[in-house]
Amino acid sequence: SKSLSDEENLKLFGKCNNPNGHGHNYKGKELNSMLARIDPVSGMVINLTDLKEYMQEAIMEPLDHKNLDKDVPYFAEVVSTTENVAVFIWENLKKLLPMGTLYKVKVYETDQNIVVYKGEETISE
Repeated sequence: SKSLSDEENLKLFGKCNNPNGHGHNYKGKELNSMLARIDPVSGMVINLTDLKEYMQEAIMEPLDHKNLDKDVPYFAEVVSTTENVAVFIWENLKKLLPMGTLYKVKVYETDQNIVVYKGEETISE
């Protein structure tokens, strides 16, 4: 965090506090969780081809194989925690998906560190 001293960053982030950064292979599950009515004609909440395109634009293009702190403008001012990655994904998907269809975003940093984000509500599992 740019707002903390080196000592404070080390105390708060431990081994994740690296001047040259560190990496994760985040996994996203339930990114396509929708809360909406099923269209009676198509039988779907959203066309899966469209959803795949939205996820490509909102998640993969800006984040895949990137150094979050150096390559993603959003994280120039926001600490790149898993919680904030979930918020970033939520905000990007919300812009693309039909209003009211996005229910939650679930991001796995590790098998033990999972963040679920539902708009303003964040729950660590």
